[in-house]
Amino acid sequence: MKILILGSKGFIGSHCVSYFKKSHNVYGCDVAVDCSNAQYIQIDATNADYSVVFEQNTFDVCINCSGAANVPDSIKNPQRDFMLNTVNVFKQLDAIRKYNSECKYINLSSAAVYGNPEYLPIDELHPLKPISPYGLHKKMAEEICQSFYDNFQIKTCSLRVFSAYGTGLQKQLFWDLYQKSQQSNTVSLFGTGTETRDFINILDVVNAIDSVIANSTFEHDIVNVANGQQLTIREVVETFFNIYNPSVSVTFQNEERKGDPSNWVANLDRLQSYGFKSRVDLYEGLTNYVTWLQEIE
Repeated sequence: MKILILGSKGFIGSHCVSYFKKSHNVYGCDVAVDCSNAQYIQIDATNADYSVVFEQNTFDVCINCSGAANVPDSIKNPQRDFMLNTVNVFKQLDAIRKYNSECKYINLSSAAVYGNPEYLPIDELHPLKPISPYGLHKKMAEEICQSFYDNFQIKTCSLRVFSAYGTGLQKQLFWDLYQKSQQSNTVSLFGTGTETRDFINILDVVNAIDSVIANSTFEHDIVNVANGQQLTIREVVETFFNIYNPSVSVTFQNEERKGDPSNWVANLDRLQSYGFKSRVDLYEGLTNYVTWLQEIE
């Protein structure tokens, strides 16, 4: 297959490139300069034109790993988040409609579309009530995918990724813990520590994407991508520091951060029906992450 990965220089995108190039013809696309790779397409960061991408090439699958993935930043800069996570999805699909209508499109959405869940585990039929601009914009992107499937028969699929982490990620919880522990042996965090998340290692995210490519009908399927385990922030923080630096102590401010839900864990029946099985548990994933942190220090 000929696969295009949009956002190929980012966290999930770069791992997709590494994984899929082993058995497929992979092209990357991003805003960064890369003069060494003939199968890389550079686009403008402020006003990306995807027409040229699909007009000059024909792809079997497009994986959209581009966009922003930062809830606090979406609150500070909602217009920027809207452009990156919603407008660009429309532009990508419209270019596919015009020039490469048989290309299957995978939209990386987010569990943020659910907001605070009404029940656990969260299945794909759960009501969507996002509590941040980021979650709202991801919901709107899903609706755009649905529209392009309904009106133009463009093959789409949206993956609601829960708390992805792994080597190369320089933001969110574990990177924040690392950064704060460089300044002090006492780390202070938002919340109470009893909040829960469903963490999935990046290697399993890519594995899930592969399962979706092989098994989805692309009739705008919606698929949760997670590990299916509910873990408290306190216990994952303790696991991280037990591996990285046991001398660090952690306190919680008992103050909620705007836009953050309290509890998340995914129902994975649909993804598992595609043959997906998690391969990396939290301890192994964080051990790999710590090894990477020590390499870049």
